[in-house]
Amino acid sequence: MSPKVYINGEIFEKEDARISVYDHGVLYGDGVFEGIRVYNGEIFRCSKHMDRLYASARAIALEIPISKDEMVDAMHRTLDANGTPDAYIRLLVTRGIGTLGLNPYECHDPQVIIIADSIALYPPEYYEKGLELVSVATLRNHPNAVNPRIKSLNYLNNILAKIECIQAGVGEAIMLNKDGYVAECTGDNIFTVRNGALVTPPVHAGILEGITRQVVIELAREAGIETREQDMTRFDLYVAEECFLTGTAAEIIPVVRIDSREIGDGQPGPVTLMLLKMFRDQTTNNTG
Repeated sequence: MSPKVYINGEIFEKEDARISVYDHGVLYGDGVFEGIRVYNGEIFRCSKHMDRLYASARAIALEIPISKDEMVDAMHRTLDANGTPDAYIRLLVTRGIGTLGLNPYECHDPQVIIIADSIALYPPEYYEKGLELVSVATLRNHPNAVNPRIKSLNYLNNILAKIECIQAGVGEAIMLNKDGYVAECTGDNIFTVRNGALVTPPVHAGILEGITRQVVIELAREAGIETREQDMTRFDLYVAEECFLTGTAAEIIPVVRIDSREIGDGQPGPVTLMLLKMFRDQTTNNTG
């Protein structure tokens, strides 16, 4: 069955869901979005996603035309229309219709778009056998240019890095920041395990503050695992005992090879597998 799409209070069939070509979201990537998981009919970490969406909008001076509570109601309405107890929501807010110039203050009627569908970012076997990564030349956006903490509709930086990893024949790309430190992958945060401690790049490295990233940090601390946010180089990745990625779409996926170097013993490690089980238990019960 074709998914149904919410646009500004109305539900449309996928083939009838349209916005203007003069919308600045189309013309310039001017807008914000969230990717959100739904487990057993419940929106996972809903309040965290709403906080991040509205913070991203505030950062680009975009006024979302409905409240957070109204947005949550709209997501539930979209889920009900699709009859999907387990889904991936893509929620977008565009600047709205404007002129061919850049001036955002000439735009009117921001568009609220909600898609509820399924997503499979990586093949199932990658979750069992692990993923291979490559570090790429495309750097993560400088925070003083387009701050990576803004989840904007302009993902060209990530797409350019994705092109590089596809051309290299691997599943995902590691993006460095302007100082040569590890930032994140094209759509996921990155973690390593070394000497039993969990390590991930800090926010100041130029990363998106991932919702799943935060869940994993909470789970690790609950399990008594030392967890640190610190600057990392590629050397730190190469010598790690374990590595994995986190993201709303990816959830938690093991990494077994980086830049042709085997990580640990080349198999998903015990800490990764434990956290993956804890995460799946939480989402199955949707206690988040």
